[in-house]
Amino acid sequence: MSAVVDTVTGVVTPILDREGFELIDIEFVKEGKNWFLRVFIDKENGIDIEECALVSEQLSEAMDALDPDPIPQAYFLEVSSPGAERPLKKEADYEAAMNQYIHLSLYSMVEGNKQYEGYLTSLTDDELVLTVKIKTRKKEMTFLRKNIAKARLAIEF
Repeated sequence: MSAVVDTVTGVVTPILDREGFELIDIEFVKEGKNWFLRVFIDKENGIDIEECALVSEQLSEAMDALDPDPIPQAYFLEVSSPGAERPLKKEADYEAAMNQYIHLSLYSMVEGNKQYEGYLTSLTDDELVLTVKIKTRKKEMTFLRKNIAKARLAIEF
């Protein structure tokens, strides 16, 4: 799968640079019988459906022109916004999420849980600190970054 993601990254990056968009993530996954190539893009103040369609058309043409075909099986191409709960992948994503409400999924349990939500209040190369709400009280919790399986922005309810 990573060869497909690497190839698509190389093809889509010049398109996004030309249009002034940012690549957030690429995934190539099988769901049921079908394969999906999902490209998540954004820009300052958000991306709209016409901009996603523009990138989809250009990426589709560029992928079709590659020889040999890097993705021999049939797949559905989806170009979209990462949404309100965008993933935090790069260091810049974490820095932009400072003081925002985020969701963490962990590789191993911390205090009996593998998922936490709270406000990102501190960030170093090795760890991050969330202010989480446990019942009616707030608590600062430190998480090792190597224990974070996934992180994303979250909507607080």
